[in-house]
Amino acid sequence: DNCDLVTASADYDLDGIPDACDECPTNPDPNCAPESEFPLIDTDLSIARQWNELLLFSIRKDFARPTVHARNLFHTSVVTYDAWSVFEPEACSYLLGQTVDGFGCAFTEFTSNLDDQTSKEQAISYACYRLMSHRFQNSPNVGLVQMAYDTHMAALGYDVTFTDTDYTTGDPRALGNYIGQCMIDFGLQDGSNEQNGYANTSYAPVNPAMIVESPGNPDIVDLNRWQPLTLDLFIDQSGNEIPGETPDFLSPEWGSVSPFALKDEDKSTYSRDGFNYEVYHDPGTPPTMDMMGSGDSDLYKEGFAMVAIWSSHLDATDGVMWDISPGSIGNRNMLPNGPSDFMTFYNYTDGGTVSNGHAVNPSTGAPYAPNMVPRADYARVLAEFWADGPDSETPPGHWFSILNYVSDHPELTKQFEGQGDVLNDLEWDVKSYFMLGGAMHDCAVAAWGIKGWYDYIRPVSAIRAMADLGQSSDPAGTSYHPAGIPLVPGYIEVIETGDALAGAADEHVGKIKLYAWRGHTAINNVDVDEAGVGWIRAEDWEPYQRPSFVTPPFAGYVSGHSTYSRAAAEVLTALTGDAYFPGGMGVFNAPLDEFLVFEDGPSVDIELQWATYQDAADESGLSRIWGGIHPPADDIPGRKIGIEVGQDAFAMASSYFTDSDFDGICDALDPPCVGDLNNDTNRDVADLLLFLTVYGCNENCQYDFTGDGVINAADLLDGILPVFGTPCE
Repeated sequence: DNCDLVTASADYDLDGIPDACDECPTNPDPNCAPESEFPLIDTDLSIARQWNELLLFSIRKDFARPTVHARNLFHTSVVTYDAWSVFEPEACSYLLGQTVDGFGCAFTEFTSNLDDQTSKEQAISYACYRLMSHRFQNSPNVGLVQMAYDTHMAALGYDVTFTDTDYTTGDPRALGNYIGQCMIDFGLQDGSNEQNGYANTSYAPVNPAMIVESPGNPDIVDLNRWQPLTLDLFIDQSGNEIPGETPDFLSPEWGSVSPFALKDEDKSTYSRDGFNYEVYHDPGTPPTMDMMGSGDSDLYKEGFAMVAIWSSHLDATDGVMWDISPGSIGNRNMLPNGPSDFMTFYNYTDGGTVSNGHAVNPSTGAPYAPNMVPRADYARVLAEFWADGPDSETPPGHWFSILNYVSDHPELTKQFEGQGDVLNDLEWDVKSYFMLGGAMHDCAVAAWGIKGWYDYIRPVSAIRAMADLGQSSDPAGTSYHPAGIPLVPGYIEVIETGDALAGAADEHVGKIKLYAWRGHTAINNVDVDEAGVGWIRAEDWEPYQRPSFVTPPFAGYVSGHSTYSRAAAEVLTALTGDAYFPGGMGVFNAPLDEFLVFEDGPSVDIELQWATYQDAADESGLSRIWGGIHPPADDIPGRKIGIEVGQDAFAMASSYFTDSDFDGICDALDPPCVGDLNNDTNRDVADLLLFLTVYGCNENCQYDFTGDGVINAADLLDGILPVFGTPCE
């Protein structure tokens, strides 16, 4: 009461609203904690949720690396799950006591000297603490995140100096340390090159970097391959300034990282420059540009031109209003077969897609109320919301936040697949994190394996490069080139004499102009200015992204956002047993003039609304087109791959939850029939020949029936001959 609350120190303004908790530092209210730069996690949450919140915080404070953090999310979910599974007789561990991709984590029976609940909480906490302290030791904010971990361990009453891993003493803290160390060791040999900062070992771009601040793209060599970007200043989506100003391709070799549920039969291996690129769920080559305009060049040009056209939708003063309620938008059930069908799916000039909407909210039985907003505000909010910036959780982390939102919803009943007993919070969180983490990790392995191999160009490079060549629509017209950008009246045109963009000496006559978002040069003050839309020279076009970021530093094909989001939607649908958000609608609020980062807006309060998880995932894909990041060719294959990855990850994770025969080998790891090596239900000469192909193996061996690490006569006698000639039961 000795301070003026309105003028109290900003360091004590906890919520941005002057109130009794905003006392000055000389007389703080004892019931109010001073603002910290790291979250103080509610210890009433399940122990799994507490560490997940700390992990999401750590990701926001780290470099924006979606592949790396998908792996961190998965591996942390594994140690959480494995620590929990020790105390659940029917559950089967994933890494603890198992061999995963050739790596074994030995384990003998554990008998705790504490009750199960206390043991679970201690084991999970020490496992997460050890793993996260290791994984974020090189974070740009390592001091802050480590302080957050230490503070939380202290709040839980745990001693961070306890590092013993001898769990045979019955101490669950040692068990947690052991599980954490097993995952640390696994990660140092899983193909991620973690020990060298996840650096690329072979990949090199074929195109020289494009200087974004300079007009056009004059130095590009191959219009089908990824191009680095040079910026005056590069700040990643987590707000970290990256030295060098020309970021390298992030994780082009990530297809070689040990996956979760991806299958060998879904993998192709391709070689370039002496490196083998592992590609799961290979979607085939995207539309490519032939400099003579032949082949599927028209599909290439059409797709990238659509990105430029959708850039014209980002002006809130254009008067276009949309109903963005689930009654109007969503329920997109059919995906196009390929690029030739894209334009029957997307609304090429108006934006969005063919969308059926939902007749009623199944939770209430009533129609969804209309939600009329400017199209430009909807598109801009989508682009910013799904970009996960500037405090980025990265897309996989974003979906963990959405999962937590769903888990907290008062109308959610925590039944696995919507059936059976209601799970307690810890079991729900442990299982849901395990399956979503596995899906997000597999999305990173699959999508970035494709990105690395196909090395596909981004819109900012393609649009500028095509426009530099000219237009490809009118062979008799000005500036014709068969590989130029197609003309679309009102959106993509040629600059003529007398045009405001022609220049004082008509030096720009014949160049291409776009009716598009006017870019950052039209913004003087981000708090009050909006760039709006107008005619600009195509050589100056830029995506709807921050000027210090422009485009993610990796290839476009396939869209990671589309892959992650659709896989997450599949997992959440299967997990809850319901395609719909609890209550029939998920929401996110973007307040008037506060939500957008690099320009003012939105012009009205925007509430994003999704009936189903798939609806939200679909909008994630669309946001990247409005944001100038992806053409349709990146979006649709990503969604399709996400469906397969999500369903496979859910099935794989579920198989660990019940070990039906309790034989010490997880059901998920049991072969369908011992000795049936080719899974054809017979045990015959074909299986014997498969076995002989690995005879003599002494490292990472298949068909090691005796478990001694080598394939020899003992395996033949124990695993093949006793069942030879008999069918599987």
